[in-house]
Amino acid sequence: MSDTPNFSTDLTGQTAFITGTTSGLGYRFAQVLAASGASVAIAGRRVERLEALAEELRSTGAEVLPVPLDVTDTDALFAAVDHVEKELGPTQILVNNAGKPDAQLALNMDPAFVDEMVATNLTSLFHLASEVTRRLKEAELPGRIVNIASGAAFSAGVGTSWYAITKSAVVRMTEMLALEFARYDVNVNCIAPGAFESEMMDGMLERMGDITAGFPRKRLGKPSQLDGTLLYLVSPSSDFVTGATIRVHDAQGAR
Repeated sequence: MSDTPNFSTDLTGQTAFITGTTSGLGYRFAQVLAASGASVAIAGRRVERLEALAEELRSTGAEVLPVPLDVTDTDALFAAVDHVEKELGPTQILVNNAGKPDAQLALNMDPAFVDEMVATNLTSLFHLASEVTRRLKEAELPGRIVNIASGAAFSAGVGTSWYAITKSAVVRMTEMLALEFARYDVNVNCIAPGAFESEMMDGMLERMGDITAGFPRKRLGKPSQLDGTLLYLVSPSSDFVTGATIRVHDAQGAR
């Protein structure tokens, strides 16, 4: 008799690679995947924060590998995937979380900053997803890739143009890579969070004031409110789901 319901979030025996883990949503994602049994590779630029998170997770019995990484360094991306595989085994769960906001008018943006935004918010995701899938194809292993976009991909205001554009591209990239990688049993999906409590959001609130006044429930999301969506997309429970973007936005700015 088959299990009823067909639902599990047990990730025991799998290796998860999460970028942007030194604060905000990525920090929470690492905690959640480790708590679900995965061995976790945690990546970010701030080494001291990486080590602190690694110690926290190890104290719970998790297997953790800190990976200092600047996602704008393309060679470092490929080296990181290789390093994780050698230390923890093939990456079967990739959470492309690293991102950078702009909060600038288009006419005021420095060209170098524009290029850095693309490298951080889009190109790095493509390289990591592709390299992880190449290795899974060779190993004949299934995989789950979750790209983190933003509610700005669907609704954004003046001063966030390039951020919204890059995040819209993440949604479309998810759809196209899902189409290509399905034959290798690698699912590619996307989460588009609304406004959540984070270090990035703290900076935005300093510049813009309380943005929650215009929200239906006048609140920011808590990172823990993404746990269920993340676990669904990385677990066997979402086996038939690929190319999807799940908007988790509490009706903030919904259209």
